[in-house]
Amino acid sequence: MAKGKTNVSRTGAAAQASSNQAKTVNVEELSELVLKKLQALNLDQGLQADLQWCLGSYRYDKNPIGLYEMMERALKVLKAQREKNARTVSLKLLKDITRALERKA
Repeated sequence: MAKGKTNVSRTGAAAQASSNQAKTVNVEELSELVLKKLQALNLDQGLQADLQWCLGSYRYDKNPIGLYEMMERALKVLKAQREKNARTVSLKLLKDITRALERKA
């Protein structure tokens, strides 16, 4: 081994916590992704406006309830779009939204 470098491996709870953090996306980041997808697909202008407003509100007061409500609406819109054309909305995005909504409860 090179001088001054040590081989440190993660074990137990530290590795699990790091792994969980990498897998989960916070509601603000997910909301931004959903907004970009809605804009890219030109879907539901009203939902886009509401989502933008809720993001601003969340950044001000850190209360995510509005973002979760918008995620529920977005999930329906994006699932409908995926049924029309599976290539436009990734399954991963739908799963991420579903997981975020499950964590809320």
